[in-house]
Amino acid sequence: MGQDLGANPSDWIGENTEFIGNKLNKNQRRLLLAAAAVSSGCGLAVELLLGTLASYLVGNQALAYGIAVGGFLAAMGIGSYLSRFIASKDNGRSLQRKLLLSFVFVELAIAPLTAILPLGLFGLFVTSGSIWLQLFLVTVLLGILAGLEVPLLTRLLESDEGVREALAGVLALDYLGALFGSLGFPILFLPWFGMFPTAFVLGALPAFMVFFIGRNFPQLRRWAYIGLIMGVLLLTCAPVAIPLSNNLENNLYSAPVIKRIQSRYQRIVLTRKGKDLRLFLNGDLQLSTLDEYRYHEALVHPAMSATPNRGRVLVLGAGDGMAVREILKWDNVEQVVLIELDPAVVKLARHHSQLVQVNGGVLTDPRVEVIYGDAFLTAPALEQNFDVIIADFPDPDQDILAKLYSEGFYRRLLWKLTEDGVLVTQASSPFFAPKVISCIATTLSSVGLTVNPYVVDVPSFGPWGFVMATRNQMNPETLQLPVSTRFLTESILHHLFELPKDVQLKNVEVNRLSHPVIVRYQLDSRWLSY
Repeated sequence: MGQDLGANPSDWIGENTEFIGNKLNKNQRRLLLAAAAVSSGCGLAVELLLGTLASYLVGNQALAYGIAVGGFLAAMGIGSYLSRFIASKDNGRSLQRKLLLSFVFVELAIAPLTAILPLGLFGLFVTSGSIWLQLFLVTVLLGILAGLEVPLLTRLLESDEGVREALAGVLALDYLGALFGSLGFPILFLPWFGMFPTAFVLGALPAFMVFFIGRNFPQLRRWAYIGLIMGVLLLTCAPVAIPLSNNLENNLYSAPVIKRIQSRYQRIVLTRKGKDLRLFLNGDLQLSTLDEYRYHEALVHPAMSATPNRGRVLVLGAGDGMAVREILKWDNVEQVVLIELDPAVVKLARHHSQLVQVNGGVLTDPRVEVIYGDAFLTAPALEQNFDVIIADFPDPDQDILAKLYSEGFYRRLLWKLTEDGVLVTQASSPFFAPKVISCIATTLSSVGLTVNPYVVDVPSFGPWGFVMATRNQMNPETLQLPVSTRFLTESILHHLFELPKDVQLKNVEVNRLSHPVIVRYQLDSRWLSY
């Protein structure tokens, strides 16, 4: 992993920079450079894995990655400094041997710790609900070990190439490995293997590196077999991590888990207890089939009723198909464009028999077009305009989600809305995060729209907020409901926008891309009592 070397490289390379003893041959030099790339790639992938695990368990993505990445880098600095005390008084063959042995020992320590510690963190959270201190300690331990790698490799190579060439070669491969680690984890390892098998695979790589190094350095021949055995053992145990982690994960849910999917974007879990099928994304409840109709009727029908034209509807998020089911109840709907980030959610909604039964199989309707992508970029780039735009995004508890509730995004969406069009968005819990609905309303008002916030009760979530926005003033008394519903009535529609006394709009800031205040509003301390 790349690091700040400081102004004087000799401070961390070591005090003794004379000739090591045995000249390295071409294969040995290449192998040590390859070890730099492997070490860096694994180190960065482990940082991302720890951040992903923590954000999945506790939801605070910014803090999770702050500890995982920032703590790891700081600990690497400590490891780099400590490397100066390794073989500081040796030279010649003795120095070469001690540096090689030290690197081998570091790799053999990193290998099992990388595999086991993430699973240990998961188990600790399941049993005690605690993770932050333990995450920090794990990060520091792995970071210190990773910080030893680059200095040791550089000191080994400097005997042949000099300090400048050794530094250039090692750091070049170090940064290249970091690139592969940062891309390989989300694109390859996480969706293909899952979180905990990935930890075992990443742990096996340093062990196999020891094997190849031992095969090419005669004095390390016996360590080669230890590395091989450890690498094979970790790869063999990788599949075992699946049922073990699944059993631990089961304890996070109050009902039996019937489906788990690890996509490149999130952890998707389905639970079922009797007739109650529940969908969770990264541990957060998205819907319960017992009462989801209340949420989706409230999300869709007020907006559909508020415009005389509803031929083209744009849906952002809502890949489960429930909102689309409500939209297609209106006879004059000609086209529904659904933009969903995660194809795995849509695939599940299309093929899981119980979800299909609930959503009515609407995602295979010829009027429905599904586009996969980030709504922030994809929606404004669409060619056509829409009569109704329905945004059903996750709660804005992360900066990456806050952009979907920002003034900049709403301003770009405005160009996709017809003159009589209606935009509606979910607005989190007005009780546990009371400033969020105010922030969304204020932000929509800042782009020139007239806002109409409202609240409905959904048993699985409690009181839930929505904000509807139009270019012109809307009269609730004119709203009609010519479709079949289980919750909404015309009478409820007419009084829907009368906010409860304890849910009144507050004076808040506009949520901007450059200043995502909505994240702070969403992380209200009231959630601690939830």
